[in-house]
Amino acid sequence: MIPDAASILHAFGPWVLAGIALLIFIESGVLFPFLPGDSLLVTAAVLAGPLGIQPWQVLVVAIPAAILGDQTGYWLGRRFGRRLFREGARVLRPERLQDAERFFAKYGGGSLVLGRFVPIVRTYVPVAAGTAHMSYRRFLLWNTTGATLWVVVMTVVGLLLGGIPFIVDNIDVLMIVIVLISVLPVVVAVLRKWRASRRESADS
Repeated sequence: MIPDAASILHAFGPWVLAGIALLIFIESGVLFPFLPGDSLLVTAAVLAGPLGIQPWQVLVVAIPAAILGDQTGYWLGRRFGRRLFREGARVLRPERLQDAERFFAKYGGGSLVLGRFVPIVRTYVPVAAGTAHMSYRRFLLWNTTGATLWVVVMTVVGLLLGGIPFIVDNIDVLMIVIVLISVLPVVVAVLRKWRASRRESADS
């Protein structure tokens, strides 16, 4: 279950910016994908006033955290590769890496931009890039682009929604909508795999 972003942000108190940076860093590259990255950024922008922060401060701390998180994932993949993943593991399952590798093979460097907007995938694509020994200079370019674009887009979405009184007064509803939109690409991918497996079973 994805934690409630608003509750997390309020729990950080005066350390909210440090908390945002830490969670974005962990979700981006420390192989723990079950954190509310999208909703965290959107909510931080929506609740910037009550939290005592400015949206530009969210950008300043979240962009470097996202970039450094991906760097960590890349070097973990390059150094340890598949040895990090074990059958039966709760988080580091081989199929998660395989899905990321397929995504990486399909989109190449662009996967580091596109994958940023897909929960779980954004955690494992940098690892897949490292495992594939992608050129570090090329990785750094795509990594920086993807991380910056993701943080800016999510923060701007929060700023736009923050101007709507209904959204501010019903932040829980907003969180549900963001989570549903975020996981939609994953649901679509699962359904495609399920349909493909059914076709293979019918043909055999």
